[in-house]
Amino acid sequence: MIDKMRTIIELRPNAKFQMVNDDVTWLDKEQTEPTESEIKAKMKEIEEAEPMNILRSVRNEMLSSTDWTQSRDVTLSDDAKWKTYRQALRDITKDYKSLDDVKWPEKP
Repeated sequence: MIDKMRTIIELRPNAKFQMVNDDVTWLDKEQTEPTESEIKAKMKEIEEAEPMNILRSVRNEMLSSTDWTQSRDVTLSDDAKWKTYRQALRDITKDYKSLDDVKWPEKP
Protein backbone atom coordinates (compact mmCIF):
# COMPACT_ATOMS: atom_id res chain seq x y z
CA MET A 1 0.00 0.00 0.00
CA ILE A 2 1.35 3.40 -0.98
CA ASP A 3 1.30 5.86 1.87
CA LYS A 4 -0.62 9.08 1.86
CA MET A 5 2.41 11.28 2.60
CA ARG A 6 4.30 10.06 -0.48
CA THR A 7 1.19 10.63 -2.55
CA ILE A 8 0.72 14.21 -1.35
CA ILE A 9 4.40 14.95 -1.98
CA GLU A 10 4.06 13.67 -5.55
CA LEU A 11 0.88 15.67 -6.08
CA ARG A 12 2.17 18.88 -4.51
CA PRO A 13 5.99 18.95 -4.58
CA ASN A 14 7.54 21.17 -1.89
CA ALA A 15 4.17 21.76 -0.23
CA LYS A 16 4.10 22.56 3.45
CA PHE A 17 1.88 20.29 5.51
CA GLN A 18 1.91 18.18 8.64
CA MET A 19 0.64 14.66 9.05
CA VAL A 20 -0.29 12.76 12.16
CA ASN A 21 -1.46 9.25 11.32
CA ASP A 22 -3.61 9.94 8.24
CA ASP A 23 -4.73 13.41 9.33
CA VAL A 24 -3.30 16.22 7.21
CA THR A 25 -2.91 19.81 8.35
CA TRP A 26 -2.30 21.98 5.30
CA LEU A 27 0.17 24.80 5.94
CA ASP A 28 1.01 25.86 2.39
CA LYS A 29 -0.22 29.27 1.25
CA GLU A 30 1.06 28.81 -2.32
CA GLN A 31 -0.49 25.44 -3.23
CA THR A 32 -3.99 24.16 -2.69
CA GLU A 33 -4.54 21.09 -0.59
CA PRO A 34 -5.26 18.03 -2.75
CA THR A 35 -8.74 16.59 -2.49
CA GLU A 36 -9.35 13.07 -1.21
CA SER A 37 -10.30 11.99 -4.74
CA GLU A 38 -7.03 13.42 -6.13
CA ILE A 39 -5.11 11.56 -3.43
CA LYS A 40 -6.90 8.27 -4.11
CA ALA A 41 -6.40 8.59 -7.88
CA LYS A 42 -2.69 9.34 -7.45
CA MET A 43 -2.30 6.44 -4.98
CA LYS A 44 -3.84 4.12 -7.56
CA GLU A 45 -1.51 5.47 -10.26
CA ILE A 46 1.56 4.96 -8.03
CA GLU A 47 0.46 1.44 -7.05
CA GLU A 48 -0.11 0.46 -10.69
CA ALA A 49 3.35 1.77 -11.66
CA GLU A 50 5.15 -0.01 -8.79
CA PRO A 51 5.62 -3.45 -10.45
CA MET A 52 7.30 -1.79 -13.44
CA ASN A 53 9.47 0.36 -11.17
CA ILE A 54 10.61 -2.74 -9.29
CA LEU A 55 11.33 -4.53 -12.57
CA ARG A 56 13.40 -1.58 -13.81
CA SER A 57 15.31 -1.45 -10.52
CA VAL A 58 16.26 -5.14 -10.67
CA ARG A 59 17.13 -4.83 -14.37
CA ASN A 60 19.30 -1.78 -13.66
CA GLU A 61 21.19 -3.67 -10.95
CA MET A 62 21.82 -6.53 -13.36
CA LEU A 63 23.04 -4.13 -16.05
CA SER A 64 25.23 -2.33 -13.56
CA SER A 65 26.85 -5.58 -12.50
CA THR A 66 27.98 -6.11 -16.11
CA ASP A 67 29.30 -2.61 -16.79
CA TRP A 68 32.85 -3.92 -16.43
CA THR A 69 32.39 -5.84 -19.68
CA GLN A 70 32.13 -2.60 -21.62
CA SER A 71 35.38 -1.01 -20.46
CA ARG A 72 37.83 -0.17 -23.26
CA ASP A 73 40.67 -1.92 -21.50
CA VAL A 74 38.80 -5.24 -21.13
CA THR A 75 39.14 -7.75 -23.94
CA LEU A 76 36.53 -10.51 -23.93
CA SER A 77 36.46 -13.50 -26.22
CA ASP A 78 32.66 -13.48 -25.95
CA ASP A 79 32.17 -9.71 -26.27
CA ALA A 80 29.26 -10.08 -28.70
CA LYS A 81 27.43 -12.34 -26.23
CA TRP A 82 27.82 -9.74 -23.47
CA LYS A 83 26.49 -7.00 -25.76
CA THR A 84 23.53 -9.19 -26.71
CA TYR A 85 22.85 -9.99 -23.04
CA ARG A 86 23.02 -6.35 -22.01
CA GLN A 87 20.69 -5.33 -24.85
CA ALA A 88 18.23 -8.04 -23.81
CA LEU A 89 18.28 -6.61 -20.29
CA ARG A 90 17.61 -3.11 -21.59
CA ASP A 91 14.73 -4.45 -23.72
CA ILE A 92 13.14 -6.45 -20.87
CA THR A 93 10.60 -3.69 -20.09
CA LYS A 94 9.24 -3.88 -23.64
CA ASP A 95 8.01 -7.44 -23.08
CA TYR A 96 7.33 -7.64 -19.32
CA LYS A 97 5.46 -5.46 -16.88
CA SER A 98 6.43 -7.03 -13.54
CA LEU A 99 8.95 -9.36 -11.92
CA ASP A 100 6.28 -12.05 -11.58
CA ASP A 101 6.31 -13.07 -15.24
CA VAL A 102 9.75 -11.99 -16.45
CA LYS A 103 12.05 -14.48 -18.18
CA TRP A 104 15.56 -13.17 -17.71
CA PRO A 105 18.14 -13.63 -20.45
CA GLU A 106 20.97 -16.02 -19.66
CA LYS A 107 24.24 -14.39 -18.63
CA PRO A 108 27.21 -15.38 -20.83
